[in-house]
Amino acid sequence: MFSFKTFNKISSIGKIKWDACSKNLNPFLSYTFLHNLEESKSVGPGTSWLTKYLCILDENETVAVSPMYIKLDSQGEYVFDHAWANAYYNAGGNYYPKLQLSIPFTPVTGNRLLIKNSLNNQQKKNIMSYFAESIINITDNNFSSAHLTFCTKEESIELNKYKFLTRIGEQFHWKNNNYNDFNHFLSTLISRKRKSILKERKFIKDSNIEIILKTGKNIKNIDWKCMYDFYINTSDKKWGNAYLNKDFFKLLEKNFSDKILIIFAKEKGHNIAGAMHVIGKNTLYGRYWGCNKNIRYLHFELCYYQAIEWAINKNYKYVEGGAQGPHKIQRGYLPTKTYSSHYISNKNFRDAVKEFLSKESKIINNDIETINREFTPFKRS
Repeated sequence: MFSFKTFNKISSIGKIKWDACSKNLNPFLSYTFLHNLEESKSVGPGTSWLTKYLCILDENETVAVSPMYIKLDSQGEYVFDHAWANAYYNAGGNYYPKLQLSIPFTPVTGNRLLIKNSLNNQQKKNIMSYFAESIINITDNNFSSAHLTFCTKEESIELNKYKFLTRIGEQFHWKNNNYNDFNHFLSTLISRKRKSILKERKFIKDSNIEIILKTGKNIKNIDWKCMYDFYINTSDKKWGNAYLNKDFFKLLEKNFSDKILIIFAKEKGHNIAGAMHVIGKNTLYGRYWGCNKNIRYLHFELCYYQAIEWAINKNYKYVEGGAQGPHKIQRGYLPTKTYSSHYISNKNFRDAVKEFLSKESKIINNDIETINREFTPFKRS
């Protein structure tokens, strides 16, 4: 009954059909966010992310969509497979191009197959089965591999039934345990961690740094320009080049500002640092940070403490600070498993990766258990 089509432009699917499947539960999977990436030319021709959106049809009705890309390298994915690419090359194969089903430059967990909510569980299961078989067929005929990065645990379990390999990762997330305010959160930490955070926040306050939070229409054009400059500054320091361009930030200002929280640090009336967050349904996502003056503890204040305080005040359940982050542990962010699913066309290479993933998973699981057992910043029950 099912069929699929691929499109080089998300507009060929259309906002109504896409968002009927994405349900706007995750802002990064919305039509608007993905369209902004494409319209700003942050993805598409001239980049290593060639758009190939997937649309699954039941007769003529769109029942599922997926953000799919042809990738020419492994940049901007945050689930690192460079070692796989080198091994594949050394074995005489071409690892690139490959298929990537993910949100470009965004290490945020969410469904990678977006299915209409009106369908029942059996229908959704049938669509997932068709999706897995279709991705395998597309890959076997054209690509070395297909990768669904930062998919949900449920998707990884289901895809594991169809020759997809599951890879476990680790991020650090903060959880709101029904805190009344920031001091209530602090009271749950062990004394040493609590005193450390109080010391860091006091340092910023005593430095006469003014903290300004802006959302929606309160974010003015000059604020967007300032945040872009901060983003570029950090990108130049970390990677040497920025994934996102000025046009992308202009589009966020135009059609996505209601999903944005920017936290600025001001000194003598001038912005010296900024942290941009994306507002989800029950999660605040930390995304971009930058500064033009290095001040001790300022990064922690804008990216972590202010985000936690905002989440508590708004009764949000989680704060996700993005990739990396053992330094987040002492600030109340605990390890959380992430999942990705990988199909590799060559069976021998797939078996080798499977063995590697088995060993890697044991290391990740052990790391999470060790942190929770020995390095948690929270008081023991």
